[in-house]
Amino acid sequence: MGSTSNGSEERPGGARDRDEEGRARNARPRDGLGRPLPYGEDGVPRQPEGVVRTPQETVTEAQRLLDEGRPFHAHEVFEDAWKSGPEEERELWRGLAQLAVGLTHAARGNLTGGARLLRRGAGAAETWTSDSGRTQPHGIDIAAMAAWARNLATDLERDGRPVDASARAPKLRTPTPER
Repeated sequence: MGSTSNGSEERPGGARDRDEEGRARNARPRDGLGRPLPYGEDGVPRQPEGVVRTPQETVTEAQRLLDEGRPFHAHEVFEDAWKSGPEEERELWRGLAQLAVGLTHAARGNLTGGARLLRRGAGAAETWTSDSGRTQPHGIDIAAMAAWARNLATDLERDGRPVDASARAPKLRTPTPER
């Protein structure tokens, strides 16, 4: 692939990436943390956009991606829920998307931005919880998620180094004790 005079990569064929409906879409492959790779390199499979899932499917898919160290992709799952779910749950899903993006930035090395997004997402989810009166929507322990996010933000600021996304992934649902 060639480069333009400013050093950026050319798209194959030189045209803008577009989807089937003609909307601009970046088709560059991405790594596990969502960073664009050069055209022609192998990336990880992208999350399809605009998928409508049940809340349970959303949480299950996001957890799988978080456990695999792919928080950017988990953020896209939460974003789909935020955009397609009921209006009264938009802030819940937006807050969870911010938590996933915060972990993404923490793993990429943007520690200040990661800490900021983790705290913002924790606050958004807690605000939604207090406004809705629901403490564990769809089995998600919001108090535990907020504590996880604030602890990770503090660790980022104290340690000053990126984290392993899969090792620091949160558990969205509180395990239920076996009887």
